[in-house]
Amino acid sequence: MATHDFDYDLFVIGAGSGGVRASRMGAKHGAKVAVAEEYRVGGTCVIRGCVPKKLFAYASRFGKAFEDAKGFGWSVTGASFNWPTLIANKDREIDRLNSIYIRNLDRAGVEILQTRAILKDQNTVHLVGEDRSVTAKTILIATGATPFVPELPGAEHAISSNEAFHLKNLPEHITVVGGGYIAVEFAGIFAGLGARVSLLYRGPQILRGFDDDVRDHLAAEMRKRGIDVRVECEVAAIEPSNDGFELALKSGDTLATGLAMYATGRVPNTRGLGLEEAGVELGWNGHVVVDEYSRTSVPNIYAVGDVTDRVALTPVAIHEGAAFAETVFNDAPTAVDHDMIPTAVFSEPEIGTVGLSEADAREKYRKVDIYKSTFRPMKHTLSGRDTQMLMKLIVDGESDQMLGCHIIGEDAAEMAQVLAIALRMGATKAQFDATMALHPSAAEELVTMSEKWLPEQAEAAE
Repeated sequence: MATHDFDYDLFVIGAGSGGVRASRMGAKHGAKVAVAEEYRVGGTCVIRGCVPKKLFAYASRFGKAFEDAKGFGWSVTGASFNWPTLIANKDREIDRLNSIYIRNLDRAGVEILQTRAILKDQNTVHLVGEDRSVTAKTILIATGATPFVPELPGAEHAISSNEAFHLKNLPEHITVVGGGYIAVEFAGIFAGLGARVSLLYRGPQILRGFDDDVRDHLAAEMRKRGIDVRVECEVAAIEPSNDGFELALKSGDTLATGLAMYATGRVPNTRGLGLEEAGVELGWNGHVVVDEYSRTSVPNIYAVGDVTDRVALTPVAIHEGAAFAETVFNDAPTAVDHDMIPTAVFSEPEIGTVGLSEADAREKYRKVDIYKSTFRPMKHTLSGRDTQMLMKLIVDGESDQMLGCHIIGEDAAEMAQVLAIALRMGATKAQFDATMALHPSAAEELVTMSEKWLPEQAEAAE
């Protein structure tokens, strides 16, 4: 199916999760494909995102595990943590994954171009590092997103999650600014590795967009773990000091810290790509506007992943990349369904969730039933740790269909992935109730909650 009028059938800008999947599948369907990447093959998730972050999360949990072991008869002495060792081992694993991504592209017959690529028009791409241009029948934008740091005096002194993976040492006190996924995850990581941590968020509660019970529960658990969580708190300026930095807060207070990390969201990587010159419509935050098949305002240019304003998750980008390849190169138009996407927050404790929050469900459905349980995990009856697990089910009170499930506690992410299958299939609360419990397990609570959570219970809890 090669097109002789162009150098390539498909040219992909960005070799992250979505771009790599689209490239490999396009080549599998017979297209001549090239992918340009100016940093490292693998993208944010593999190189400086979810993969190294979860490795850090694992590392951060050992300290508490050593403490918990005492209640089970273990005597753990002499345990210590070495930050450079973690960094070196993490780097080795990222190098391994980067090599696998490159090898898989090579095997698929995809040409890898290690350079920045800029659109000159709807069919022409300029390779900056090689100072030449190539043409393509179809172009895919898969450049992802980059951390956003607001403009304020001293902003240049703050780091983002990108730099957090390469710190030479771990400061005694770290201040994380933000309240989303990345902020709460790194707050838990740094605290678990022994640093004092402050988390500053300008809103009334962390994790905006999540179920309110989840937000409140995690904030309480983070404070139990010694994290200084401050909401409705904004930084006005950052100034260097003898021991690190001093944060001037808009309240008039100051906060001394060894390091300031901003995790205040991400913005699409579209600046300087020549998209507007090629006629590609951009949205409110610079994202590429696409239709249900990932097509932009220019018929032969597509975009997938975090560079669009859909769901910024790695599996979503991969799925969008696959759907694009099926649509364009396999004559099988495939739209991505963005409903019922399970997600995890690798905070401490971790969150696993799928479906609607209670607030969203009440906006969409006339009658909503809530089932909720908080309990001390069996493990901690002997460890003595003061922690509570939360499980919450959102149910359509008229059809009995499960609308959402939210879990905070150990292995919450693993449970959410399995639950997502049931919720996508339209499972009902009655079907959950009819499922035999697996005992003893935390997950059995999901099929044994029989009492609806009533408004008066919420008032009593307050």
